[in-house]
Amino acid sequence: MRSITYGEVSFERMCQIISNYISKDKGQQYKISVGTDSQNFDLTKTVIVVAVWNVGNGGIFFYDIKRVRKITNIRQKIFYETSLSLEMASKLAMYLEQEGHLHDIGIHVDAGEDGPTSKMIPEIVSWVNACGFQCKTKPYSYAASSIANKLSKIEPLL
Repeated sequence: MRSITYGEVSFERMCQIISNYISKDKGQQYKISVGTDSQNFDLTKTVIVVAVWNVGNGGIFFYDIKRVRKITNIRQKIFYETSLSLEMASKLAMYLEQEGHLHDIGIHVDAGEDGPTSKMIPEIVSWVNACGFQCKTKPYSYAASSIANKLSKIEPLL
């Protein structure tokens, strides 16, 4: 995992940082979101983001980049992105639970009512909810449609 603030960190270190971050001020509201977006270059560059928002006071985020064979089918791409988000959220939820943090984690999906992904929304939302997570779509899916989107478009050779 990578962070603008913390540099290169392991998954375990990211979890420790998040645990410490949400423990600092018990009076604050924190929202944890996992979102993924991808862009096609020679390969498909996929960015998975874990964002922790200290509501009203900024936040931190971590990201990981994966490269896979080019995915041109939009349905396959959205399902792949969502599966990566669900996997990351599940691992993070298990870690936080072991640390005594019972915290809801939202899955942010880069799908919206306007565009080719609109027909997939009921299916994706049902899948995410069935896995025990809250699901947000555009325009509320900032971890995917803003943070991951921006990171997926830069530095295509990395």
